[in-house]
Amino acid sequence: MKGIYILIIRVEKETLLSVGALGALTFNPGLYAYVGSAQANLGQRIKRHLRKEKRLFWHIDYLLSSDAAKVVKVLYKNANKTEECAVANSLSGKGAPMDGFGCSDCDCKSHLFRIGADYRFLLESMKVLS
Repeated sequence: MKGIYILIIRVEKETLLSVGALGALTFNPGLYAYVGSAQANLGQRIKRHLRKEKRLFWHIDYLLSSDAAKVVKVLYKNANKTEECAVANSLSGKGAPMDGFGCSDCDCKSHLFRIGADYRFLLESMKVLS
């Protein structure tokens, strides 16, 4: 299956991480939404994100390998890659973007956003995996 996904991530405590070429980033406690896509093997991509042990490749790998971060919900839908950026752009008006995070292959401001505790607005067009 191909599609896009949103990982809802809880960061438990202030965390400073070196994130590849982005350098040092501070993640404040709270909920974050990360928008990604997989044009093949969506389930495998999500399973990879849920593992703590992995080769650090994507920006999100650095955050998810931290003990302070945990995926608390996975949302997904069957969609083309172009919708990944459309969803990320819509989130930029609802959350605080981590500039440059997860978007080195597009023109988006970010694909990771600090969001409030109520993320029901994300459920409108997505299916819940966990």
